[in-house]
Amino acid sequence: MLQNLSRAWQVLLSGTACGALALLTAGGSSLQAAELAGAAWPAFQNSGRCTAPAGPLAVKWSPSENVAWEAAIEGYGQSAPIIVDQQVVVTSTAGKNKEQYFLAAFSLTTGEKLWQQEFKNPTPQENSTYVSRAAPTPIADADGFIAFYEGGLVVAVKRDGTVRWQRDLVESNGPIESRHGLAASLEQTADRVFVWVERSEDPYLLSLDKKSGETVWKVDGLGVTSWSSPRLAPTADGDHLVCSGSGKIVGFDPASGKRLWEFTDISNNSSCTPVPVGDGKFLIGASDGRGEENAGNGAASNGLLQIVKQDDGAFALKFVWRSEKASSTFGSPIVAGDQVLIVNRTGVLFRLDLKTGEQRGTTRLGAGGIWATPFVAGEKVYLFGNKGTTSVVSFKDGEEIAENRVWEAAAEDPAAGGRPAFGGHVLYAGSAAPPYLILRRGDALYAVLAPETAK
Repeated sequence: MLQNLSRAWQVLLSGTACGALALLTAGGSSLQAAELAGAAWPAFQNSGRCTAPAGPLAVKWSPSENVAWEAAIEGYGQSAPIIVDQQVVVTSTAGKNKEQYFLAAFSLTTGEKLWQQEFKNPTPQENSTYVSRAAPTPIADADGFIAFYEGGLVVAVKRDGTVRWQRDLVESNGPIESRHGLAASLEQTADRVFVWVERSEDPYLLSLDKKSGETVWKVDGLGVTSWSSPRLAPTADGDHLVCSGSGKIVGFDPASGKRLWEFTDISNNSSCTPVPVGDGKFLIGASDGRGEENAGNGAASNGLLQIVKQDDGAFALKFVWRSEKASSTFGSPIVAGDQVLIVNRTGVLFRLDLKTGEQRGTTRLGAGGIWATPFVAGEKVYLFGNKGTTSVVSFKDGEEIAENRVWEAAAEDPAAGGRPAFGGHVLYAGSAAPPYLILRRGDALYAVLAPETAK
């Protein structure tokens, strides 16, 4: 029982759900990748786009083929790597009680460690597979990088790692207690960073000034179980900051923190981050659930929703369509062309029509169970299996083109019954900066180089 809980908890805290082709409306205030010079993958879910930048990526690789470098990460972490100015930046934690937090940068082309900063955890907690371990993904902006750690620490550094400012949220907002820790990654606009602390008691959502770290506004959180991340969803009337947790989705005004709407006709949506599609629409995912009131009814909570402005000027959320069979696990549904892709608990890829939700086909993936959300690159989708296998699939017809690994399957722990070893052999994330594909497990980074670009 506890072993199964541990396995599921590592999934929830991977912080890697990404992979949609976000067709964002023009004029949104969110800081998009194209607005940040030198950015290839500057934030969780590539700032909501969840597609690879244009350029070649390897389709086939193995431990002895097309792997350009491997780099050890100090400690262990579950966040996704971000990539800016030829730097791959990751977070991690170490110590018996996670006393240390790290923020480190590696060269995109060589894997050399360029710099590393160490910080003290304001909320020490036993370092185990039952709690988050540096799960939130940092962000890059014009001035450097900002990272949030589940112990309640927010830090901002320059591009060379020099500390700009840091905030101890425990000191200013009280203890952070959560059953398994926090996992929400950061969201941002040009001048604000949004920090979601959905702790067990008195959860809150913060807007911080990116230059100083000072609080701009603080409002109540959702009061539910959640390991998803806040996401800015563009509408005709400006962006809404959308937060999703089990049985509830709430939209906030990013300028003031005012609640604009609340939606409760949903269940088991505790871990999938909303994926914007434009025109106030976004995708949401939900699992079949275990031990929850609506367990087994996950499909009906997966689908396309839209923020609408009513006659009285108030906003509301409604389903455009609901899935009939497809349910998610821990990664978000994604958009690929005119389709929505959803991967279920057993590693079956569902292809649905974006406009109607009608099912077009299914593919059983060689990668098996998918914890991280896939991302789209050209006409292909990259799907990252938790046991270390990456499937590359043509999203037009669902054909699996390749199954790839960067470490040998023998590295898995036989004592875990074929499941990944909890010591680090879990594939948490994939980020792209063509011609490089960067893969992250708990204790290491791998760079896969497109063969036609290798020297």
